[in-house]
Amino acid sequence: MTTPENEVEYRQHRFVPPPGATEIFLVRHGESAPARDSHPFELVGGQADPDLALEGREHAERVGQRLADERITALYVTTLRRTAQTAAPLAAKLGLTPAVEADLREVHLGDWEGGLFRKLTSEGHPTAQELWAEQRWDVIPGAESGAAFDARITGALARIAAAHPDQRVAVFTHGGVIGQVFAHATGSQPFAMLGADNGSISHIVVSGDSWIVRRFNDTAHLQAPLG
Repeated sequence: MTTPENEVEYRQHRFVPPPGATEIFLVRHGESAPARDSHPFELVGGQADPDLALEGREHAERVGQRLADERITALYVTTLRRTAQTAAPLAAKLGLTPAVEADLREVHLGDWEGGLFRKLTSEGHPTAQELWAEQRWDVIPGAESGAAFDARITGALARIAAAHPDQRVAVFTHGGVIGQVFAHATGSQPFAMLGADNGSISHIVVSGDSWIVRRFNDTAHLQAPLG
């Protein structure tokens, strides 16, 4: 087929972040140490603070390799050490000191902190079954409500976006947080996006009140050779 000379072509759209937007890579921390009845997790601010497992340290190294060339200008971690440990390899590669954003810590599990949540959900406790059926964290006694959880996460991401217009940042955070971010961005059911793997990378673009989803639970770097 002959194309007329000087004819205008209309190519498919290629995504470009809106002016002033912030690209945020949400990294779930590496796998943490297993819970044991004999050794409950230490608590920080009333929340479980396990160390990374050996597998989690490898996750951290792989994340560092994957994100080293992504033009990231700032790193954020939470008050829980597994996020700082996961960020450490990337921070060393980029020469950046992570800032702490306390409001991106994991959902507060009330009476089920210290590792009890893992035990009771794995055992099929009736309250755990109710939690999944109703998709409400505060089914657990003393746990944080979904509304309070969403409010602190959206506030934290708004602050990060305001501080980094037209930049890329990496936020090392938790599975519940990532699930809530994507439920908020997509309008899905509360627990529909809770499947982010340890060491996975998800990606959103924050432009004012608009959150644009770019990818969720990217784990390609976890299968690739660790070079």
